[in-house]
Amino acid sequence: MKRVFGGIDIGSLTTKVVLIDEKMSILSGQIIYTGYDGIHAAHEALERALSEARLKQEEIQGIVATGYGRHLLDFAHKAVTEITCHALGALYYYPNLRTLLDIGGQDSKAIGVDPGSRRVTNFRMNDKCAAGTGRFLEVMAERLRLDMERMIQLALDAKEALEISSLCTVFAETEVVSMVAQGKPIGEILRGLHMAVINRVYPMLRDVGIKPDVVMTGGVAKNKAIVRLLEERLKLKVFVPPDPQLTGALGAALIAMNTSD
Repeated sequence: MKRVFGGIDIGSLTTKVVLIDEKMSILSGQIIYTGYDGIHAAHEALERALSEARLKQEEIQGIVATGYGRHLLDFAHKAVTEITCHALGALYYYPNLRTLLDIGGQDSKAIGVDPGSRRVTNFRMNDKCAAGTGRFLEVMAERLRLDMERMIQLALDAKEALEISSLCTVFAETEVVSMVAQGKPIGEILRGLHMAVINRVYPMLRDVGIKPDVVMTGGVAKNKAIVRLLEERLKLKVFVPPDPQLTGALGAALIAMNTSD
């Protein structure tokens, strides 16, 4: 019988589940919105992952929970910090990983990794401010009535970036509205907004040490403008996993496999 292991990452915005087998092959992965009930979201995401893999929950040998809601799951066999899980999930794809940047909906983390020992050497997290997170860009897109794809493309097409000096999301929004009223080019405003995110996370990366391979995970890693501007700032290639949002859940599933009897 195939041995199956699961990882569940309950984030503030989304809940992710990854199922793997004993050969570390990914059987399924699911992402749903967390909403107000993290436990319900975890159950629903797990059910969808099991359905996709054509499995039953009793066939899972071990489940590890991570994310802010990791201690909520009574059916998980272990709870592990997301720092460790993201590092292991990124190492799955990039075994030479040394610097990891994870930007989610409401927080961002810079993580130093020793690929030899596969251990986290140090890390930094942003404060409880939305600046430097996915939410910062979502707020601006909503304010400017742009969908995210259009926002990203306009930022990529712009040759220059206008400086957004405010670190606070609320004040930055006011600054952007003022720029629009002054007739500033929208592409340059949007490129400036993306650069504001880069400038917010760069000190964290510098603190942990910027060494190749550099990998980016989290939902914001799907933003091509952020990845390109980060590469320009670091003067290094930035690698992105196939589905960067699932990295933490994947790392949790790998831990479940390695700690299983």
